[in-house]
Amino acid sequence: MKSEQFARVFPLGAHLCREPMPPMRELRRDMALLKAQGFNLIKLQEHWMVDEPLEGHYDFSRYEALIAGAATLDMGVYLGLTCEQAPGWLYEKYPDCRMVGRHGAPVMYEAPTTLPADGKPGPCYDHPGALADQARFLTKLVETLGRFDNVVIWNTWQEIGYWADGIVGAGVCFCPHTLAHFRRWLAERYGDLDAVNRAWNTRYAAWELIQPSRAARQAQAVDIHWQYFMDNVQVAAVLRARAAAIRAADPLGRPVFAHKGGPVIGAGQDWTYARTQDFLGSSCYPAWGCGSAWDDGHQRPFQRDQALLTEMWDNVALKYDYIRSCNGPGTPVWAAEFQGGPVSTGFQKGRVPTAADIRRWMLTAVASGVTAISFWVARAEIMAAEQNGFGLLDSDGETTARLLEAGRVGRALQAHADLFARPTSPPGRVGLLVNEWNYQLCTHLAQGGEHLPYSLRGWHRLLWEMNIPVDFVEVDADADRLASYQALILPFPLSLSEAVAARLAEYVARGGHLISEAAPGRMNEQAFCTRGELSPALAALFGARQQAFTMVREPDGGMRWSPPERTWGEYLDARVLEGAGPLAGHQLRAHVYVQTFAAEHGEPILFAGADVAGVRRAVGAGSAWLLGTYVGHSGTAYRDPAAPAAVRAMLAACGVHPEQAGRLIVRKRVLPEKEAWFFANPTGEPVTACVSTAGWSRVEELLGGEIGTADDTVHFTVDPLDMRVLVLRR
Repeated sequence: MKSEQFARVFPLGAHLCREPMPPMRELRRDMALLKAQGFNLIKLQEHWMVDEPLEGHYDFSRYEALIAGAATLDMGVYLGLTCEQAPGWLYEKYPDCRMVGRHGAPVMYEAPTTLPADGKPGPCYDHPGALADQARFLTKLVETLGRFDNVVIWNTWQEIGYWADGIVGAGVCFCPHTLAHFRRWLAERYGDLDAVNRAWNTRYAAWELIQPSRAARQAQAVDIHWQYFMDNVQVAAVLRARAAAIRAADPLGRPVFAHKGGPVIGAGQDWTYARTQDFLGSSCYPAWGCGSAWDDGHQRPFQRDQALLTEMWDNVALKYDYIRSCNGPGTPVWAAEFQGGPVSTGFQKGRVPTAADIRRWMLTAVASGVTAISFWVARAEIMAAEQNGFGLLDSDGETTARLLEAGRVGRALQAHADLFARPTSPPGRVGLLVNEWNYQLCTHLAQGGEHLPYSLRGWHRLLWEMNIPVDFVEVDADADRLASYQALILPFPLSLSEAVAARLAEYVARGGHLISEAAPGRMNEQAFCTRGELSPALAALFGARQQAFTMVREPDGGMRWSPPERTWGEYLDARVLEGAGPLAGHQLRAHVYVQTFAAEHGEPILFAGADVAGVRRAVGAGSAWLLGTYVGHSGTAYRDPAAPAAVRAMLAACGVHPEQAGRLIVRKRVLPEKEAWFFANPTGEPVTACVSTAGWSRVEELLGGEIGTADDTVHFTVDPLDMRVLVLRR
């Protein structure tokens, strides 16, 4: 099967095995079982330590046999790299290629297997010798396995990252090679040492004296730049090097991608990684967690309906909306690892997914833009760290209800590969702004690191439940696309450069609508406080200056995020803000802080008692809204109907309205003559819908369920916490 032929088919796959040495007869049997259920893709994971146990001595024979076997079944192969699991001879050859932890000790962990963490953290590829040997190995692997044209895609890094704090107890990498790389990057960014000193308020006398702190994260410029460098420059360089080696050796020019364990909500690093490859994917294990400890309903034992809804929205829809957005328009979105069986870590085994779980997860992922799903794994894990977990198949036996359902849904999707195997999600009209520098400042700031992702996540849920599709928009990477959004929302914007502020002001001047939470630009990108406690450019845009910025208590004495007070008077009592002007008759609960203003040119839209706690200023056809609290928290904490009603009113004033009314959440995949409409029921009771299909000549239910039709309408019922999909053709 040619790779270009395979690209036209919705790829439904499964990772054949993590371990390199299971009996071949078992692997061939499992491939045949997958094929019988409509799977057209298997993933193989290479192991550098196993594949080149002695320098220059390669053994790819097992991969060759499996790839050839897949070809006889007309199955494609997705091949993933595990270069962190480096062979022992590499460390003997280059003792200084070991990563160095923050306390100065080399990392002496050389992974003999891919568990517990795919070999992470691995060697430091800032070391020129290790980098060259990695490229040589990849060249040989691609030359050997790339001759099979049913190898359809290369994955350069399985769950990008080093995970060193968790695996070896020390952040990395403080070796001389990486520190030199850091200083070269600073020189490229700032030009000279004087510019660094001016920006950072420092007096470094030489580049070699610039050292990141070896203590816990500090909210100072050098540490923020160091972590930005590690997240966005050093890791990106490794990704680029791997992609370059593969592309140079692959005569068929097959796609090259990498995937995250999950997006870092609030961070811009995923936009960086996506641009080092053809696209970025993500793992997805919906039943591995049940939301944030700050959420309503996060009390053990978890309640079934709350947990299943959290899996659908938080662990699938949010994740893939983020990954889809960082890839940009017209780009594939791969669920590179998708939960197939119970989460099992150590001696804790999670629930076994039902067929309904598998269907709900798969359809929610596709509704959020996913173009390929590869399950982890085909058969239950055999290694102790993940004992008997994750498989679509149990440790023995030839079928399970979850395998059958995955195959059933996959076959239905493959029947419409033109719609689902291509990036056909329409763009959102609302953008949720992401700013990597703000993320770095917040994660270095006591009481700040959890609020940014929490607010962003809450905004997503508010809009998801309102039937308003959104994109996440990175202020630097997506700067040329800001004007395509009717409204932009700026969550928890503590740190903001004046360059970004000016860009947002220009967006409003051109007719856009900007909605900002409290304290935009309270600090600049170098972690220094702004006089007046607001970005000067945004203060002018909003027509307001700050009067006060005070912590506010949580309702009913709650202590989900509030630090204990040090003395009397630190907190305002819990309160709701009263709407005025376009928000007249609406209320918003105050969360975390209340910021009040002197409204010099802006119109008051929120009040905390007699004080102005929100303003709006019209700028030509655009408008700028400044909300004096953190509204996103209302999406998931202390929920009540008032917050979505107020947000809906704000967006309506900006010309943004829900895609469809009703209790069902609707998402679409769109081609000129064909569309898929996804209807999710987030409630605990059946919901019946009546939908106009005027202009469409043919309507069918994706999975063959019953629907009623009459007079250009379709009516159907969606079961509790389930999803149905209509496919419409002209």
